[in-house]
Amino acid sequence: MEELQDRAAHRADANAAAAGLRGKCPRCGRGRLFDGFLGIRPRCEVCGLDYAFIDSGDGPAFFVMSFSSLVVVAAALITEIAYQPPFWVHAVLWLPLILITTLAPLRPLKGLLIGLQYRNKAAEGRLGPDQGE
Repeated sequence: MEELQDRAAHRADANAAAAGLRGKCPRCGRGRLFDGFLGIRPRCEVCGLDYAFIDSGDGPAFFVMSFSSLVVVAAALITEIAYQPPFWVHAVLWLPLILITTLAPLRPLKGLLIGLQYRNKAAEGRLGPDQGE
């Protein structure tokens, strides 16, 4: 029985990125990762993994803003050059697109980065014994 649990844990570890995309625990792939829209739970309710190691920082927001800005600015420029609509048309077109292209991928991308952080055992840098610690 213990061997089956170990196999399941290793299978989930290998798929930590996919579990993160789904908003699931990077270790077991079943427990919920998020509490609310972007808040992280204290631990997994299934396997008990402590989520204190999680620090995705501004990474998800940076990647989402970079993608969103390219899409929206390119679309707005093409529309302006081709049709020269009034400014209210730009507001009606691009505000919803900004919301869609920023909010929709933010949670899955944060989960992905957390899954990758878990899989690669990423942590804060520390000084070693030969570096003055």
